[in-house]
Amino acid sequence: MTDLAAESADQRLASLGIELPQVPQPVANFIPFRRHGDLVYLAGQVCEWNGDVRFIGKVGEAFDLLQAQAAARVCGLNLIAALKLACGGSLDHVSCCLRLGGFVNCTPSYPNIPQVINGASDLMHELFGARGHHARTAVGVANLPRGAAVEVDAIFALG
Repeated sequence: MTDLAAESADQRLASLGIELPQVPQPVANFIPFRRHGDLVYLAGQVCEWNGDVRFIGKVGEAFDLLQAQAAARVCGLNLIAALKLACGGSLDHVSCCLRLGGFVNCTPSYPNIPQVINGASDLMHELFGARGHHARTAVGVANLPRGAAVEVDAIFALG
C-alpha cells in the first residue's frame, strides 16, 4: 500500500486509475474557476461527463442513494479537472480542500441529502488524503441546470 502522504496528488490520481473529464464549458455567463491569491473558487459542476449529463432527474424518484453518490462523484471529477487547469496542469500545487457545497435535485421528503454529497467528499479524501478534509454544505433543491441530479462547487487552497 502506498503512503498517501508521500505520494503527490498527480501520482495518486494515476495510481487510482482516475480519468478526468474535459473541463465543462459554462452554460451561462461565468467561468469554471477564479483564482484569488492562494485560493481557487470552482464554479458548480453538475454530473456531466464530456458534455453529456449522466444523471438527469430527481434523487428519490429516478435515482437511489448509490446512483446519486455516483452522480456526486462525477461532479467531483469535473471539479478536479477544473482545479487541475487552475493549477497550471498539476494538482501538486493543492494544499487543501477548504469547502464543498452540494446541491441535490430531490423529492421534497428525500432524507439522505448529506450522504449523496459524500460521493464528492469521498473522492477528495481518496485523492488528497488529509488535505481533502473540508467543510461542507448539502442542500436539497427543486431543480438544477440541465435537469441534473446533483451539483457541487468547491474552494481549494494552493501552496
